[in-house]
Amino acid sequence: SGVKYNLLDPFKVLAQREAKKTANANEVIASRGESAYVWEEEDAYRAMVVEGLGTKSLVADAVRKVTGKTYYQAIAQDTVAMIVNDLIVVGAKPQVVNAYFAVGSSEWFEDKQRASDLATGFAKACKLAGATWGGGETPALAGIIEKDTIDLAGSALGMIKPKNRLVLGDKLQAGDSIVLIESSGIHANGLTLARKIADRVGYDTMLGDGQMYGEALLRPTHIYAQLVNDLFTHDIDIHYMVNITGHGWRKLMRANKDFTYVLKTLPSPAPLFNFIQEQSGNSDEEMYGNFNMGAGFCIYVPKKQADKVVDIATENNLHAWVAGEVTQGKKAVEIVPKNIVFEGESLRVR
Repeated sequence: SGVKYNLLDPFKVLAQREAKKTANANEVIASRGESAYVWEEEDAYRAMVVEGLGTKSLVADAVRKVTGKTYYQAIAQDTVAMIVNDLIVVGAKPQVVNAYFAVGSSEWFEDKQRASDLATGFAKACKLAGATWGGGETPALAGIIEKDTIDLAGSALGMIKPKNRLVLGDKLQAGDSIVLIESSGIHANGLTLARKIADRVGYDTMLGDGQMYGEALLRPTHIYAQLVNDLFTHDIDIHYMVNITGHGWRKLMRANKDFTYVLKTLPSPAPLFNFIQEQSGNSDEEMYGNFNMGAGFCIYVPKKQADKVVDIATENNLHAWVAGEVTQGKKAVEIVPKNIVFEGESLRVR
């Protein structure tokens, strides 16, 4: 994918170990290593997350030279989605999102159309997430960030109320169904490799479905907050949730338990993923180990409730399907139709 997780992940684990030394009595210990940090207050749990977009803004800047569109409304939604979709996996309802827009030069904001699209897109995405945009920071970091380039990131605070909505995987058990929710496309992971491909073939290359490569990459990421809230409203007993981002389908074994996650029903990869695989020469294992491959979010529930989750997703205009089940065994993800097995040691994020 262009990112060496074997170098990044050990530092993440080290940072978690050091961070744990700062804990106070209110923290929910089991949330360390999850996508969001959780602590307890008198009336509710609270959750917080910090996330960034990565290099997708560079794709928007490059494709603008081809089409004349800025695409910053779309990547503003990507940014909010990367933040909020991590927050909701612990059962939190987003309350406040803050933005971090760091630029290489204050002259970045001279482009009024681009700046306006970023601001209006971020506000619209926060509304989609059911959150207030509280504020943020816009530093000019010459020498750290390249001129006319922006680093998009942010943080979010959420509430878990009532407290029984807390989801940390403790209820996960053999026999649970694995329900996958569609992605809108590449979302915001794997763009480093996608950009390298564009350096060779161009963003204006047409895909098999008639989309331009660059515009296919820039389809905004789904925000799953309303879906998760609706699941709780309908009394779905959610045992675990995963936002499928970096590490691809390896993320399906993120829970801190030793189970084997057996996937038997896969989505047909969009032409975008087929194109990336053809151009990169990556194996199926590399693709499913780093990209979402059509599944952006995962929900684990008792088998008897799996079809109801699919129905509620459909009501939210999201395609979903019962992809497999949790089974007894060593920690691993088995993608049966592809004959792929990701062993537990391939995911070192906690």
